[in-house]
Amino acid sequence: MKTTNKFAVATLFSFLLVTAPAFAGTVYIPEGSAGEILVVDADTGAIKSRWSGFEAVHGLAGAPGARYIVAGSYSEVSKDDSKAPAKPEGISQDDHEAHHAPKAADAMPKDAAVSILTIVEAETGEVVRRIEVPGAVHHVAMSPDGRYAVATHPTTDGISIVNLDTLALEAFVPTGISPNYAVFARDGKSVFVTNTDSGTVSEVDIDKAFVRRNILSGETPEHIVISRDERRLYVADAYAGRVHEVDISDGTISRTLDIGGEIHGLDLADDGKTLFVSGKGDDKIAAIALSTGEPIFAALAPAPYHLTTVSGTDRIYVSSREEPKVWIIDQTNLAVTGEIPIVGEGHQMVVLP
Repeated sequence: MKTTNKFAVATLFSFLLVTAPAFAGTVYIPEGSAGEILVVDADTGAIKSRWSGFEAVHGLAGAPGARYIVAGSYSEVSKDDSKAPAKPEGISQDDHEAHHAPKAADAMPKDAAVSILTIVEAETGEVVRRIEVPGAVHHVAMSPDGRYAVATHPTTDGISIVNLDTLALEAFVPTGISPNYAVFARDGKSVFVTNTDSGTVSEVDIDKAFVRRNILSGETPEHIVISRDERRLYVADAYAGRVHEVDISDGTISRTLDIGGEIHGLDLADDGKTLFVSGKGDDKIAAIALSTGEPIFAALAPAPYHLTTVSGTDRIYVSSREEPKVWIIDQTNLAVTGEIPIVGEGHQMVVLP
């Protein structure tokens, strides 16, 4: 297996890309413990704005053309202690209450702690609604049509389904032990959820709010992406250092791609022919040609963490788990072409045109 390191890390140039921009997009970076969302120009790496007021923001989701971005908090409180924040000065009581959804008692599991899912206007960062959900939010997914959002809850072993037309929690669906990541099918009718401590991926019917099937997916499945033709899932078996290619039609693992060390984020190139993986444990990044399964590695330190490809460009954004920064990586040679300083930790990034 080819494991060359010839694509060494290049000199870092803050906010400067060596390639010409392909389109004017925006990257949204949740800054974890800083409680903020950083808004970045995808072409230049320049910071456009910073949205504040998102406690322990970890999960973030959006979709091209969708009105909202959905942010999830990893902080939780007991249900008895939860209450709407105090009304800010200069805001009417009606406007204040409109930002907070009524409690969805029928959808919430009994005795579960709650956290907050925040619905935000994508263009302005204005908070539209804060919704109580059962348990800390790890990651968030949005249906391609922008109608639904799903939040994973590792402390309550299920997912929340939120209707973005009504801005309300519709259902809580138990999926497995420690649900981690989620990805929608293109039609928005189903979502695939990894259950890390169950070693499974659950396929959930959104309209009926139930698990259609569970698919065995290695030892500790975490991040997940779906192929462009929707025939395969690529599942990061994080601590085993492998990515499993799962055939959606029959739920079997068709092949396993060995990366080595602890891995974390993964994403596909625009053409779906290359899979990029961050190797948090071994300080590396991998590009895998899916036609052959052959990986190419480049050193990247410290602790490359969340990873997202920037559609329409040849770039990848990769956060560090140990330092407050996001690297800008060239997809063609895995060289670092820029660096964005952040505050806190860069978690689930969203790229929108």
